[in-house]
Amino acid sequence: MNHAKFDRRAIPAEATESRWVAGDGHEIRRIDWPGAGAKPRGSILFFPGRGDAYEKYLETLHGLHDAGWRVTGADWRGQAGSGRLGDDPVTGHIDDFNTWVQDLGAFWQEWVGETPGPHVLMGHSMGGHLVLRALADGAVAPDAMVLSAPMLGFFGNFLPNSWMHRLAKLILRLRGGTTPAWKWSEKPGEIPVGRINLLTHDKDRYEDELWWREERPELVMGPGSWGWVERSYASMRSLFAPGRLEAIKTPILLVGTSNDKLVDIRAIREAASRLPNAELLEFGREAHHEVLREVEAVRGKALSAIDEFLERNAPAK
Repeated sequence: MNHAKFDRRAIPAEATESRWVAGDGHEIRRIDWPGAGAKPRGSILFFPGRGDAYEKYLETLHGLHDAGWRVTGADWRGQAGSGRLGDDPVTGHIDDFNTWVQDLGAFWQEWVGETPGPHVLMGHSMGGHLVLRALADGAVAPDAMVLSAPMLGFFGNFLPNSWMHRLAKLILRLRGGTTPAWKWSEKPGEIPVGRINLLTHDKDRYEDELWWREERPELVMGPGSWGWVERSYASMRSLFAPGRLEAIKTPILLVGTSNDKLVDIRAIREAASRLPNAELLEFGREAHHEVLREVEAVRGKALSAIDEFLERNAPAK
């Protein structure tokens, strides 16, 4: 992959932003690169995490384009530039994760029909959870999959997921599904102090996100709702049900870090051990949650591992 200097605060000239319309009329943002070179290497579809926007991953997606891949990134319904589903413009809410899986399945079918193979599906954090869930549900059928710090468990849970799920259901009934599940800051949408220490060691890449939030205020999102939390536990529990992961034969690369303070590395390790055709690249103290937006030594190692994995598991046709 080409690691030349890239302007992370501009939409590349080669990329095109547009809208995809779901079956119910909801508009979802997408961004597409054609793939450098005379013949595309294949096609990659990427989805970011909770509260994320594809702008944060322009550098990585453009690098894949430079390597010859036809690349698409998209929002999840209800976040970034694809509207809101809660009671205010900051809280991230969803009625059920199956809504997102259905969107992905419909988007996937159209996207595969208009792009060259092999077809690769990538997701970060909640995006990693959802693309894996869609694969387990049979909504997508990629040739290979890459999961960056997938949200397969929450960091710091003091009880098993089944008990945490019961607790989330109780709080949801008491407080309401669209109520924010945690405190963001005194001013809605304002970035809390110390947030960088959860995401990346790279100050410049971290500040890129803040720049984009100023440039495009529609990207601003704060905490998830209690409905989101409860549905997260439900979806994670369904993924780890007996036999679910074992039935997935797709080659999958999982990238995670034991230093993650947002998602549980133990859940990522368990998934890697149960998926029949999975590989795990695990970082330590050198990496925070956003491995693809880390300092160059970490990010470069992750990208090289992705390149090598795809050469073996999604060779050019």
